[in-house]
Amino acid sequence: MTSAPAAVATPNDLEAYWMPFTANRSFKKNPRMVARAEGMFYYTVDNKPVLDATAGLWCCNAGHAREPIIQAIQAQARDLDYAPSFQYGHPKVFAAAARIAALAPGDLDHVFFANSGSEAVDSALKIALAYWNVSGKAAKTRLIGRERGYHGVGFGGISVGGMSNNRKFFGSLLTGVDHLAHTYDREKQAFSKGEPEYGAHFADDLERIVALHDASTIAAVIVEPMAGSTGGLPAPKGYLKRLREICDKHGILLIFDEVITGFGRLGYAFAAERYGVIPDMITFAKGVTSGTVPMGGVLVRKHIYDAFMNGPDNVVELFHGYTYSGHPLAAAASLAALDIYREEGLFERARGMESAWADAVLSLKGEPNVVDIRTVGLVGAIDLAPRAEGAGKRGYEAIERAFHEEGLMIRTAADTIAFSPPLIITESQIDELIGKLRRTIRAVAN
Repeated sequence: MTSAPAAVATPNDLEAYWMPFTANRSFKKNPRMVARAEGMFYYTVDNKPVLDATAGLWCCNAGHAREPIIQAIQAQARDLDYAPSFQYGHPKVFAAAARIAALAPGDLDHVFFANSGSEAVDSALKIALAYWNVSGKAAKTRLIGRERGYHGVGFGGISVGGMSNNRKFFGSLLTGVDHLAHTYDREKQAFSKGEPEYGAHFADDLERIVALHDASTIAAVIVEPMAGSTGGLPAPKGYLKRLREICDKHGILLIFDEVITGFGRLGYAFAAERYGVIPDMITFAKGVTSGTVPMGGVLVRKHIYDAFMNGPDNVVELFHGYTYSGHPLAAAASLAALDIYREEGLFERARGMESAWADAVLSLKGEPNVVDIRTVGLVGAIDLAPRAEGAGKRGYEAIERAFHEEGLMIRTAADTIAFSPPLIITESQIDELIGKLRRTIRAVAN
């Protein structure tokens, strides 16, 4: 019989670490600390289980501490710890690129590797600008994002992103950027199950932007098929197809940011397949290694890649890259994660569970202060009415209460509770998750 792991001591000094996207002072007064993870659970420093309703940070789609991934990382560290990606290569990165490209729809046949979603987005934006340059249309430099969009934290990503708190402290950002209207209308979409019926026409806002700036100046449009960090906003039915049609009409590249939606979150390898739309580029990260080793990248259509493959063959075609692009450990982890997704049918499993998941999440309608609920794939989001003293206070109390009292890890964006469990979640664990959420919502009702 295996003994339980020993408790892990909490460090005496928490001040040195400046935590990202965290209320540091509040956290350090009452830390939400985890020490290990396995399957569907994190464990606190004193070995209390915490049901992971977030797949880490939308990352760990295959669950935690999966032995095939662990073994692949360990073996790779022993055989080849690092290899430069500039002018040199190693076998596993080419194998990983081929596997990822094979999962993508259409002719998204080429992969440019980065190390995170933020780097993937900035890479895609640079590829778009460079593509028009090498195609003889260097005036096409304008980038179009969307209100309430999140595209990481690089200067490119926050420029095209549409979340004000991520932008307002950092100056003028990139020039030549505009934003589509967001797609959320609570009055007409509240408590939708899956993609809202209302809202395809929001894509027509691109025509306004084209009329303002002219298509000859616009390089690319970037959107999330489901806006995740802003609170889980699924694209309305028909919206993405209409956006594709408008981009085609005006000769504008379309980029899907699938850092969250990629690798099974919406029941398919990529949301592009779910919606029957082939973008010109797809950014990915997170689930590509099931969160184990940082990796991100850009899937690029053949005509974009081919546009760069001209001139002398000894000349660098794209002056861009990262020291850790296609890192051997990340490539090994990706191949092992992709094996698990395929062998366990996790994408198909998520698709098969979507309806039951939605019904379970929507059962929280009518709980105190619940003003909207959204579901799509294995994603749920619940908007709570803010407290009179200010937005975000109820949400913060919910995240604290869920962790310390219920043993549940959730995410909050202001007063929105968001959750996106690993794709291995069982029906009984869904019931457990919803029960814990229900008690949390009731506990923060006053």
